[in-house]
Amino acid sequence: MKNKPVDFNLLLFTMLLVAIGLVMVFSASSVMAMFRMNDSYYFLKRQFLWATMGFFAMVYMMNFDYHYLEKYKRHLFVISIILLGLVFVPGIGINIKGASRWIGYGNLSIQPSEIAKIALIVCLASNISQKQDRIKSFFKGVVPNLIIVGIFFVLIALEPNMSTAGIIAIVGLVIIYVGGAKLSNILSLIGLGGVLGGIMIFAEQYRMNRVLAFLDPWKDMQGKGYQVVQSLYALGSGGIFGVGLGRSRQKLFYIPEPQNDFIFSILGEELGFIGALFVITLFLLFIIRGLRIAAKAPDLFGCLLAVGITSLIGVQFLLNIAVVTASMPPTGVPLPFISYGGSSLVFTMAQVGILLNISRYADSDKG
Repeated sequence: MKNKPVDFNLLLFTMLLVAIGLVMVFSASSVMAMFRMNDSYYFLKRQFLWATMGFFAMVYMMNFDYHYLEKYKRHLFVISIILLGLVFVPGIGINIKGASRWIGYGNLSIQPSEIAKIALIVCLASNISQKQDRIKSFFKGVVPNLIIVGIFFVLIALEPNMSTAGIIAIVGLVIIYVGGAKLSNILSLIGLGGVLGGIMIFAEQYRMNRVLAFLDPWKDMQGKGYQVVQSLYALGSGGIFGVGLGRSRQKLFYIPEPQNDFIFSILGEELGFIGALFVITLFLLFIIRGLRIAAKAPDLFGCLLAVGITSLIGVQFLLNIAVVTASMPPTGVPLPFISYGGSSLVFTMAQVGILLNISRYADSDKG
């Protein structure tokens, strides 16, 4: 029975991250927005609208019994596949810089991969919980779930959006492993994925350029390594306490689109090591609470659902921080709750709502 309040700590961490995101989107984008749109509040107003929509989506899902998601898994799967296919249809799909990742009309657009992430997690959690006795078998348990992961992976990779496709694969493996698959099977799949990833990198010049920029960004500071070098300049300039909110120099047309994937660089410059550490701590606390909810879930479906959502947000957080600190090649992964973007924010907050709903059913004797 649902007699418990939601996990207040998880809700608090989420709202703090969203609030920080709104402040940093305005700080990072105001100068560029005035220059391009003649309105310094342009990006803030849009982000605030999406945050409001995300809040209502979170509240709705917080009160929507997560068990019903299992009932609608096939609908989610089919809708996701259709939407992912529509990005390639002229007039419906929106192509930006050679990538077809959005669908919409005019100023209204959504990124179907955000819906696909939720669909994948629900489908895998349901399949494994219903056929838990098969998961130890590679061909009877692991392969059927890998096929689902593979379908989403291929469609998203064709956009092309290798970073999101890679995240889909990682989260899928996490759910399959937690669901009971043998570690040897998972390690074999990781090895295979590494080989395929290497082949895909060498297959496209722009991916090779990203790897080269990561290995030595200073070699081509005005070319391939430009964005990474500017990010490091921003983080280094922040010092311990930062240069002050709104006083970033790197956002002044040095870092392209500073409100997007590299917003953490601006945050580190303006708020310093202390501010950056505070945000990282909030994410780590969020992940801990999410895993705690998974551990206390009353059933395997709820457990795997919570693990999937927590790992999805956690992986995106880790990848984004790794990119802006030059710890891995640029991937184009936004920082959850903080980077500018409508689809990402709304659907991420909806996922938090599912986590909060699962927390209402928590078994206090577990975990």
